[in-house]
Amino acid sequence: MGRGALGRRSLALALALTLALLATPAARSEVLEEHEHAPYPVHAGPGQTLRAALNAATPITAGGQRFHGYTHWSVRWNFGWQQDGAGRCRITRVTTRLHTRIQMPELRSGTTEQEAQFQRYHRALHQHEQGHVQFGRQAAQAIDQGIAALPQAPDCPTLERQANDLGQRLLAEQVAAEKAYDRRTGHGATQGAQLD
Repeated sequence: MGRGALGRRSLALALALTLALLATPAARSEVLEEHEHAPYPVHAGPGQTLRAALNAATPITAGGQRFHGYTHWSVRWNFGWQQDGAGRCRITRVTTRLHTRIQMPELRSGTTEQEAQFQRYHRALHQHEQGHVQFGRQAAQAIDQGIAALPQAPDCPTLERQANDLGQRLLAEQVAAEKAYDRRTGHGATQGAQLD
C-alpha cells in the first residue's frame, strides 16, 4: 500500500512539473531587417568595353582585385531574461537585427549595345548579391530562434554567456558558408555575372 501511494504521488508530481513547463511562456522573438542600396555611377564611353567602364568606376576592391558588386551584412541581437527565486534564469525575449548594404553599378551613359549587355550582367550580379543577403538572413533567424530556445540556466551570467556564445558560433557558420558560396560560384560567374 505504501508503494502504491508513493507511486501515485510521484506520478502526480511528474504531471504537475510537466504542466508547469507547458505553462511557462516561450520567449518572444523577432528578426528586424533593414536593407540599404548604395549604387555607384558608371559611364561607358563609345568603343569602351563594359568591363573596362565598370573596372574604372567601381569603388570595391579587396586583395588587389576589383569587384562590381558587394554585400555587407551584420547581425546584432539582444535578449531579456527572468530570474526565479532560486537564482535560475531563462530567456524571455529576443530581438535580432539584420542590416544589409548592397553596392551595385548603375549605368548612367552608354551605347544601346552597352546598355543591353549591362542589363543582362546587372540581373545576374544582383541575383548573386541576393545570395549574400540570404546568408545574413539565415544567420539572423538561426540566432534569434536558437537563443529563444535555450534551456533555463543555473544563473543569469551563465545564460548570458551561453546565448552570446551560441550567437557567435551561428554567425561564424554563416560567414564560412558565405565564403564557400563565393568560391563555388566564382563570385557570381557561374550565375551569369561575367563579361567578355
